[in-house]
Amino acid sequence: MENMPVFVKVDEYEDVLSLVQTIRKKIDDAKDTLLKINDLKNEEDHQLEMWQNTLAEVEKKVDFIDHSLSEPEHF
Repeated sequence: MENMPVFVKVDEYEDVLSLVQTIRKKIDDAKDTLLKINDLKNEEDHQLEMWQNTLAEVEKKVDFIDHSLSEPEHF
């Protein structure tokens, strides 16, 4: 099959170009939204890691206190 030229009315051609431009804008908007979501997720992950580290530190301190109270040193 040969590549035959496709003829489109000028007003339809302009409509198609406008539609393609609108689609590209929507794609750019979606990319921006995904970047923002990714940034928020990264910040959330960082906060969760900090909370986990803090909780682990508190747990160590409580374990130390519990051990110290359960087994007092002999003089």
